[in-house]
Amino acid sequence: MKKAIIIVVLTGMFAWAVYDLTADSQDTQQTEENDFTIEEDAAEEELTEDSEGTRESNDASDAIADTDEVGLEVGNIAPDFQLETMEGEQMKLSDLRGQRVMVNFWATWCPPCRAEIPDLQKFYENKDIEILAVNLTDTESNRSDVQEFVADFGMTFPVLLDENTEVANQYQIQPIPSSFMIDSDGRIQFKALGAMNYELMVQEFEKMS
Repeated sequence: MKKAIIIVVLTGMFAWAVYDLTADSQDTQQTEENDFTIEEDAAEEELTEDSEGTRESNDASDAIADTDEVGLEVGNIAPDFQLETMEGEQMKLSDLRGQRVMVNFWATWCPPCRAEIPDLQKFYENKDIEILAVNLTDTESNRSDVQEFVADFGMTFPVLLDENTEVANQYQIQPIPSSFMIDSDGRIQFKALGAMNYELMVQEFEKMS
């Protein structure tokens, strides 16, 4: 009888030990899961904040900050200049204030310039845009090359002769062609260091006021 009681007591103690061990294990697992959930939520919240910050930064960088400062950055007032046309007349950039203008720097010996000219002419004919084609005349063999080129390509927009590359230096021109899209307030809204096609010209034109 005593032996049976002892066996029952031992069995009960063993069962309690197993239960206690199982309960502790479940509590530990639940605590770890809760900790993981908290860390995961924190990480997700941090990632969301970072994404929003990046989006705001991108939006800010895309915005054009218009200023009254004269310069070559987008949003700056385009530096004024005056040059002689092939017909011997003087043209000044500021005289075109109130109109949308494209200032294009080019030369007859430049293959990308030759490829771009037909699109420039099409752009000039189809849109309400003034184009000032500034020829780097100092780099040409002679002035007659410019006259022949203009005739061959049927250029009807003003061609200005930068005899001493003064304006090219003023605009810090390196690759040609280079173009500046200027809105009716005289501010640079887009600049291209390299040739533009017709579609890009129209796309940037439509963004300007």
